[in-house]
Amino acid sequence: MTVRVRFAPSPTGFIHLGNVRAALVNWMFASQQGGEFILRIDDTDLVRSTKEYEDAIRADLKWLGVSWADTFNQSARFDRYNELVAKLKADGRLYPCFETSEELDLKRKVQLGRGMPPVYDRAGLLLTEDEITAFEAEGRKPHWRFKLDLPGKAEWTDLIRGDVSIDLASVSDPILIRGDGSFLYTLPSVIDDIDYNISHIVRGEDHVTNSAVQIQVFEALGGQVPKMAHFALLTGKGGEGLSKRYGAMSIAEYRDSAGLEPMSIISLLARVGTSEPIEAFAESSELIQGFDFAKFSRGTAKLDPEDLELLNARIMHELPFEAVSERLSGLGFTEVLWDGIKANLHKVSEAADWLAMINGPVTPLIEDADHMAVCAGLLPEGVLDTESWKTWTSAIKDATGVKGKALFMPLRLALTGQQHGPDMKTLLPLIGRERVMKRLMGERA
Repeated sequence: MTVRVRFAPSPTGFIHLGNVRAALVNWMFASQQGGEFILRIDDTDLVRSTKEYEDAIRADLKWLGVSWADTFNQSARFDRYNELVAKLKADGRLYPCFETSEELDLKRKVQLGRGMPPVYDRAGLLLTEDEITAFEAEGRKPHWRFKLDLPGKAEWTDLIRGDVSIDLASVSDPILIRGDGSFLYTLPSVIDDIDYNISHIVRGEDHVTNSAVQIQVFEALGGQVPKMAHFALLTGKGGEGLSKRYGAMSIAEYRDSAGLEPMSIISLLARVGTSEPIEAFAESSELIQGFDFAKFSRGTAKLDPEDLELLNARIMHELPFEAVSERLSGLGFTEVLWDGIKANLHKVSEAADWLAMINGPVTPLIEDADHMAVCAGLLPEGVLDTESWKTWTSAIKDATGVKGKALFMPLRLALTGQQHGPDMKTLLPLIGRERVMKRLMGERA
């Protein structure tokens, strides 16, 4: 069996970590299995769906390195959906209901007050033609419910949760078509999964009950029920729901405002909620190779956004120059310069700050001008290279007896104006003899 999975975002907003986790899990599984990842745009809500959000979703996935074998928009398939709606109506599996939202709310309150589960009472099935005509004369538009085959249970072996059994008597007949004629999620999704031969449905555990209902819709349409896997939803590190503070920033914000590398997001989302430790990966191939539904926890998946910053820093320290050269073009960066400063970077955007320190002007921080004058006199002759720092500091130590931090820190402060930074043996030749001498003399250069 060829593995075919899908990610189905609605273009009604920008995607965030929770959305992207579903995309990554599906994509990694398909990649590992040599299968196909399908991008389905769920834009049946024609009022709220926009081209701007759709384009942003595609751009965010491409930035993360997620590619798809096929893509389509549900808004282009209304004829197909209506064709199968006619079949379900003819088969008696779709029936009209005329209750208003207020009437349904009242029914639920009465049921709850009697200690009963708030399950739809199937009053729509008992309507006579005269009653339907009367409702229509009032101007009421029917919504259409799918008639579940009762009594019965929906059962499957979930690839993450194990054996699942849901008594369908505890579930209301789902509304598949609203009163205005628009589709809810369930029916178009099942039709698409059948038509595109989706083999596995992989999504959050909040869809478990939906899956139970959809199994019967698959069967009513004569489709093969895909295998299923439901993973735990992301929460904040304290178990709270995601918010702007806890991971609900859009992917675009993480990319453009926070300046994160895509692999920091992939590294975190590929491991959160699994039995494996969260580590920084420079590329996704190792994560794909080790993908296994058996590693997913059935408990919560707690996310700490601060991990993204830590992972990003670790990834930065390993990034080769060719991975960032295009982003740094025009700034005068070389591979030597990049390799010299990357261990001190948390983000690529910080590289320009270190370049500014090298090229100056820098205001030297000097406490003992006489000592700096001695140091200047001991600077090795000729062009400075990566061996010059060791030669120079050894000469200063021999001449003055100063050693350790008392030797190195005053030089760093004089040459960079900062207490911390890249290795001075790398910085010294990059700063260059002329600027080194000026800064040792206290000049802003």
